Amino acid sequence: MTVYEAQARVAQIRSRFGLPAAAATGGGDAFAAALRSTVAGGPATGTAVVEAAKRYLGTPYVFGGSTPESGLDCSGLVQRVYADLGVKLPRVAKDQARQGTAVPDLAHARPGDLLAFGDPVDHVAIYAGDGRMIAAPHAGDVVKSQQVYETPTAIRRIVPAAWSDTLSGGALSAGAPAVAPVGGGSMVAAAALRPAALNGVPYAELFQQAGAKYGLPAALLAAVAKVESGYNPAAVSGAGAQGLMQLMPATARGLGVNALDPAQAVDGAARMLSANLDRFGSVELALAAYNAGGGAVSRYGGIPPFAQTQAYVPKVKAAMEQLAGRGFA
Repeated sequence: MTVYEAQARVAQIRSRFGLPAAAATGGGDAFAAALRSTVAGGPATGTAVVEAAKRYLGTPYVFGGSTPESGLDCSGLVQRVYADLGVKLPRVAKDQARQGTAVPDLAHARPGDLLAFGDPVDHVAIYAGDGRMIAAPHAGDVVKSQQVYETPTAIRRIVPAAWSDTLSGGALSAGAPAVAPVGGGSMVAAAALRPAALNGVPYAELFQQAGAKYGLPAALLAAVAKVESGYNPAAVSGAGAQGLMQLMPATARGLGVNALDPAQAVDGAARMLSANLDRFGSVELALAAYNAGGGAVSRYGGIPPFAQTQAYVPKVKAAMEQLAGRGFA
């Protein structure tokens, strides 16, 4: 896997959890354009989304409009604003309302989140904070800031609200790699990039190294370890799963690793998750396969109806979001 393939996979997985995309390390203009903000040379944030939307205040509403010169409708505004920040969204409201990750209610909404209205969705706006949104309301009106006048039917987080706020004193400078290079150079120590993010995350360097090697977010690997073993490298489950990543002995043998050796366990688990992603094409299904086995996922055509697995997937997702909120992603 090349560095750009690894970064693309990391960015895809992060986007599913509403996490920041990895900054590009050079070259790959199309990749960078799709994942990074062109504003101030940094990754797109919720705050940047709101600021970009403000530039279109006063633009006339035109049904089907997608350019500010001729006018914008609601979804045209949303698509244009995110495109300005290097984030590609579908054109119509109902499809936009399925992007990113779900936010439970308006109380948890952050600036930059998408607010969707109607069932089926027929209107979208950009949340600006303090109960206000920026929207292209209807014919005869203009793009404007207005109160959120009814309860949204969906709220979606496309980019983090404040990526820079999760870093300690701006430790990760604009343009610095969010994952270390995966070939032709030494592994960049995570502490050199985000020292605060490593605090309280056992085996952080192992997660970052394996994540960079196999194209996975370090937070995903750390979240699996947290849920599986509580970061205990000597843990043994009642079923016989062993070590930091709770690999079954047969699985560990198949991977050629010692489950009780943290470095080997993390590497093996990362390889398995990467293979699950390739096989099932979904983070949720990859996690389900890690817990219940790929055969069970294939047999049921989705997350198996096992209580443990049904609980496991959201637990790992929640742990990943918590880690990313602390700046470890």
